[in-house]
Amino acid sequence: MAQEKQQEVKTHKLGVYMWIWGLLFVFSFFSYMVDYLNFEGLLRWTLIVFFMFSKAALIMAIFMHLFWERWAIVNVLLWPMSFILVFIGIMVAESEYTFFTRLFYFIVET
Repeated sequence: MAQEKQQEVKTHKLGVYMWIWGLLFVFSFFSYMVDYLNFEGLLRWTLIVFFMFSKAALIMAIFMHLFWERWAIVNVLLWPMSFILVFIGIMVAESEYTFFTRLFYFIVET
């Protein structure tokens, strides 16, 4: 009984993939319409980024099976993004140090 339930959870119906393909085509159509209708400024870039992230989230969740596996989400998304944010923080700290060092030696001392 327990194995039947576990097997039932791991199988995905083909209809789920067809719906996601349909949504991907709809989101792609809308992102092309943003260009075709000549949206300008912040609205244009907000819509483009929204559709891009929506498509990426659907692809990762369904086609990479992250929706059904919680540990995969943690290992694929949480850890790499955490490390990237730490490295960005280190780079910002170093850039401020470099900027103030150059400011001191090239501007203040001359």
